[in-house]
Amino acid sequence: MKKMLSPGLISAGVLACLPAAALAQATVIEQLSPIVVTGVAPESPLQFTTNPKLPRLPLPASDGTDYLKTIPGFAAIRNGGSNGDPVLRGMFGSRLAVLTNGSSMPGACPSRMDAPSSYISPQSFDELTIIKGPQSVRWGPGASAGTVRFERKPPGFTEKDATLEASILGGSAGRHAGNVDFTAGNESYYARLTANQDRAQDYKDGDGERVPSRWKKWNTDVAIGLTPDPDTVLELSAGTGDGYARYAGRGMDGTQFKRETLGLRFQKDMHEGVLRNVEAQLYYNYADHVMDNYELRPFKPGGGMSMPMASNVDRLTWGGRLSMDWALSDDLTLTTGVDAMRSRHRKRSGMGMQNYRDQDWVKDAEFDNIGIFTEARWDLNDSSRLIGGARLDKATARDLRPSLGSSMMSMPNPGANERRKETLPSAFLRIEHDLESLPLSLYAGVGHVQRMPDYWEMISPASGPQGSASAFLGVQPEKTTQLDFGAQYKTETVSAWASAYIGQIQDYILFDYLPGGMMGTKTQARNVNARIMGGELGADWKVNSNWTLGSSLAYAWGRNSTDSRALPQMPPLDLRLTADYVQGPWSAGGVWRLVAKQNRYAKGQGNVVGYDFGPTGGFGTLSLYGGYKINRNLSLTAGVDNVFDKTYGEHLNLAGNSGFGFGAATRFNDPGRTVWLRAALSF
Repeated sequence: MKKMLSPGLISAGVLACLPAAALAQATVIEQLSPIVVTGVAPESPLQFTTNPKLPRLPLPASDGTDYLKTIPGFAAIRNGGSNGDPVLRGMFGSRLAVLTNGSSMPGACPSRMDAPSSYISPQSFDELTIIKGPQSVRWGPGASAGTVRFERKPPGFTEKDATLEASILGGSAGRHAGNVDFTAGNESYYARLTANQDRAQDYKDGDGERVPSRWKKWNTDVAIGLTPDPDTVLELSAGTGDGYARYAGRGMDGTQFKRETLGLRFQKDMHEGVLRNVEAQLYYNYADHVMDNYELRPFKPGGGMSMPMASNVDRLTWGGRLSMDWALSDDLTLTTGVDAMRSRHRKRSGMGMQNYRDQDWVKDAEFDNIGIFTEARWDLNDSSRLIGGARLDKATARDLRPSLGSSMMSMPNPGANERRKETLPSAFLRIEHDLESLPLSLYAGVGHVQRMPDYWEMISPASGPQGSASAFLGVQPEKTTQLDFGAQYKTETVSAWASAYIGQIQDYILFDYLPGGMMGTKTQARNVNARIMGGELGADWKVNSNWTLGSSLAYAWGRNSTDSRALPQMPPLDLRLTADYVQGPWSAGGVWRLVAKQNRYAKGQGNVVGYDFGPTGGFGTLSLYGGYKINRNLSLTAGVDNVFDKTYGEHLNLAGNSGFGFGAATRFNDPGRTVWLRAALSF
């Protein structure tokens, strides 16, 4: 039996640390930074910015979701060892925009086995920016939950120079990874190469039971840039990657995650005049994904699959963006722009090993979006400002499937060759105010987003709303209206913040999992009305020149107003207590994570990836690290995650697959005690 803290005790714990921090007095001297990140605070209201090259506790991330789930407000729908799906404040899928260098790369799998974040290696990027809530319109359509941007920055050389950042990692369950980021150039041009390889074997849970979770990934990206003057950048980039992953919670594994990308971007800064900045970019992103039930697991008939089979899906996405910053006066700045994206999806499949390669590609869907946006900041006075914006999107989708269902049980598609067109407005307005008597900033903003249903909501479901055989024809766009408000307090010794939200979602897209279908269930997508609310708070206290203590608390709540029940796939209350110690070249720290039990669930309802199948108990895990900077260029770090080898499973978790011996509706567990060692070189 494991003793869990109640939500009340968890809340009390984080609240108790805030006044203690606020009353503390400490002498602050310059100190070295820890070489592992245990917590992150907002840079400005609703915006978090961090360096993804720094490893985070627990174990350094294998992909974008692994990194995001360590930030307050985020969770992940677990698949196995890698390639989970990020969730922000209980919101999933295209409600959360995930961008790399300003471009979108949606995956191809109809069940999101290859979520957009699965193609991201965090250490290959220079900056991660997160905007929570519908509080920006600059970064594409539909981002009602928030926006995540992984960015690589131009090096900005002023003379001939070269930089190198490299790391190697080894750990439990055969984990080993290597990462290289090399840039060379001068004030007129540069070239950059980033490459990584990362792999692991099946891990064991706290009871010593093996969980199918083996995976491998590699990525290589190159960029060539011209900088004719300090204010101008023209960059051409290209990248590729591949990998595989087997999943404890799926009937098939991913045996190919091939990625191809091309990009061209231009940036020009002007320091005088009305027009201050111009940014333009074009991109091409291609995902080629293969899944089967025999290569990474012994084949066992079941789940509607009586023989070995494989499916190959691909998705080609290309688009562009143009934005301009204007200084209309000393107090008023404006950003205007346009973005466009086109995406097409194809598939082929075969019975028997590798037979899919002999089949013809069949295009099943096409998507287009073009949007215009404007965002402004008006400084009312030295302490108050208004930030607002609006965008208008013209979205188009086309269903190219001649029939619905499997080849053995198919029916004519009533939406075949039908084209849907939607005009979708979005807008937000936020006020920010800095108190003169305290180092405290307050903000409140309201945002409205209308979102086109995505591929997984129109094409993947077996059926649409009651009376509609096709989700493509029946599912309506989502409409989210949300109020965000909060505060940020910052002194030399104390940093504290709180953000909260309350929202109404009209035509929320919900999945019902019903008996039947090849996998034992079939999915029906429909619209309901929903209410959401929750928030995050945190504090960091620099006790002295060596010690920093921190805490964060995140909670998300949702209700399906149409059915008068809980909204599914909501993460439970999550508390993290952190400590960091730095003394000269030495550093150490830890994260104690306490998660409450989740009794609010909607059995048999969820999204295209997973659904609720019961309550979950709470758990607590402790992760520790220690590091030593040998010199300014080389550092060593060692860590232990789940120090006490607890047996636990996350609430957002797929049921274990029967092909691996899991019973019906049985969650697979997370890793037990994990030990890792990392060496990093930088010059």
